[in-house]
Amino acid sequence: MGKTIAEKILSNHSGKDAHAGDIVIANLDFMIGQDGTSGVAIDSFKKMSAKKVFDPSKIAIIIDHSSPSPNEGVSAIHKKIREFSKEQGIKLYDIGCGVCHQITPEQGHVAPGDLVIGADSHTCTYGAINVFSTGIGSTDLAAGMISGKLWFKVPETIKVIFNGKLPKGVYSKDLILNLIGKIGSDGATYAALEIGGQAIDDMSVDARFTLSNMAIECGAKAGLMNADKKVTDWVNKHLPAGRQGSKKKPNPISADKDAIYIKTIEIDVSAMEPQIAKPHTVDNVCNVSEVAGTPIQQGYIGTCTNGRLEDFEIAAKILKGKKISKDCRLIIAPASKEIMLEMIKTGIYQSLIESGAVAVTPGCGPCVGTHNGVPSDGENIISTANRNFLGRMGNRNSFIYLASPATVAASMIEGKIADPRE
Repeated sequence: MGKTIAEKILSNHSGKDAHAGDIVIANLDFMIGQDGTSGVAIDSFKKMSAKKVFDPSKIAIIIDHSSPSPNEGVSAIHKKIREFSKEQGIKLYDIGCGVCHQITPEQGHVAPGDLVIGADSHTCTYGAINVFSTGIGSTDLAAGMISGKLWFKVPETIKVIFNGKLPKGVYSKDLILNLIGKIGSDGATYAALEIGGQAIDDMSVDARFTLSNMAIECGAKAGLMNADKKVTDWVNKHLPAGRQGSKKKPNPISADKDAIYIKTIEIDVSAMEPQIAKPHTVDNVCNVSEVAGTPIQQGYIGTCTNGRLEDFEIAAKILKGKKISKDCRLIIAPASKEIMLEMIKTGIYQSLIESGAVAVTPGCGPCVGTHNGVPSDGENIISTANRNFLGRMGNRNSFIYLASPATVAASMIEGKIADPRE
């Protein structure tokens, strides 16, 4: 009986002939925590009477959610993280380095075929480069840091095929929003997604990260893709000498031809419009034409979903020579320091600032609502983030619309939700 990508990776790491539904104990290649979860993980580590992590080279903590610290309580957590990282010799990415889900693959910590956990729900992002990566709780992270292993229930897999060529103004964010709108926020609960098709083959790796990042928004454990030449080239570029991760060669995994899927979903992208997720759920999706004209007070381009160089290039192209509406403010947050430096080098940073954008520290920025860009009562926000839950950006009385960087940029010019194709 053939196997899916998820079944193969979990078999390889557990030494067991694993199939969907099996429980396995598997060896971990890498694990991460962020400042919102690592404080509890450190406390749990100590409650388990642990003295040393199993392998410091396979662990990183990234301070990205409240970066820089907005208050003394968060500062105390940051101090705890810094002291623990130093004591254990694990890699710490401090304030300003960027978002955990950009840094982890960008710095060469993960490679195709790896098994990775992170105390953050969007750890599924690395599926774009053929990694089985999934979010776990802080206590599980502590257990992983101590033992180098974790238990998994091998998920069933849903195959998703995006057929056709992307039309003008439609991007990877539109594809994943469309899928989530079709199957619902619980449509893939505890399943793995295997994502492919002509539209995916044509995409850059940066664009693919956007799709895998949002797999969790329909309940999936992972959002896996094949490691084609684009992926292997990208990974090799991000595997510097002295790589901190597993220090093993990439081991690309593909599904068997007779692999068993619980369902196959095919979506033709050729006639797709730009998509919008309306408040207050990610699966409340419609075509941009249905909400065009809705007044907007704040825009945000960034996050682990759409804070990459390509995203800012798209926005800068639309905004070049234009000004943001006087009724709007646009916040941008590069997903890493490296991306910010590249934006400066290419002129994208200056171009966006000249159009009226306000830049904040590389990191999660306004996404989690802890400090930067908290909206006021009754305000509408259009964001490239992955969640628009009630209160997500720090105010339960505001309204968040999710869209691609192109749609956000077009909306900033108009001062209302706008179709980027126009």
